Amino acid sequence: MIRDITIGQYYPAKSILHRLDPRTKLVSTLLYLVSLFLFKSISGYLVATVFLMAIIRMSKVPFAYIVRGLKPIIMLLMITVLFNLFLTRDGDVLFHAWIFTITEGGLVTAVYMAIRLIYLIIGSSLMTFTTTPNELTDGIEELLGPLNKIHVPVHEIAMIMSIALRFIPILLEETDKIMKAQIARGADLESGNMIQKAKSMIPILVPLFVSAFRRANDLAMAMEARCYRGGEGRTKMKPLHYQKRDHMAYIVVIVYVIAVVVIGKYVPLHIWVF
Repeated sequence: MIRDITIGQYYPAKSILHRLDPRTKLVSTLLYLVSLFLFKSISGYLVATVFLMAIIRMSKVPFAYIVRGLKPIIMLLMITVLFNLFLTRDGDVLFHAWIFTITEGGLVTAVYMAIRLIYLIIGSSLMTFTTTPNELTDGIEELLGPLNKIHVPVHEIAMIMSIALRFIPILLEETDKIMKAQIARGADLESGNMIQKAKSMIPILVPLFVSAFRRANDLAMAMEARCYRGGEGRTKMKPLHYQKRDHMAYIVVIVYVIAVVVIGKYVPLHIWVF
């Protein structure tokens, strides 16, 4: 399960998505995520599916690698589906037993909400797969740059996000090592009920927190030793500049958003979510 967590990890490849400006990818990802909530019919989902499949193909990130990142959220996905399935009471009743009732509207809502969640995670993961942490930091700092005028610590916010993304694969690797070490010492991490499994996680969480705090302290000392004093007056090794491909990417994303809204509302393939 630990190795299935791919969020925040960069996948090196030579694709047009990897060469895009990080600001383009950040804004485009935000527009894509917003677009998932702008339509209510099956025709909108068809457009979103075609667009997402095209982006995945252009990214040259293996589809199996992307799907592997969905495994850790299966439980969250199932809870979301069940809540929408049993708590939405619209349309004809399809099933009723004791306190459980499934209606036509509840079934459609549950399916659509599950698709939305999957597409949301895949879309946001593609940004981290195709963008290095340094590029993400520079992109966030440039996009939030105007907030400096009202004394918002933009550089510090971007640095915190970058460090958090860098620590995700490191902590996952550290967790895997600790689990293997505990299993080698005879620890049973699989059998037992929920309470016993929770107790068995204590020998993993304690050394993991100790290791995380130690790494954070080492990082702070290293930054102080190099006289790090924040973003004011600092220059960049690779300044960000928009290229022709970035403008084309903006046009494609805007056309997609318009298309998904128009088709999702006016093309007669209506299976309404709400």
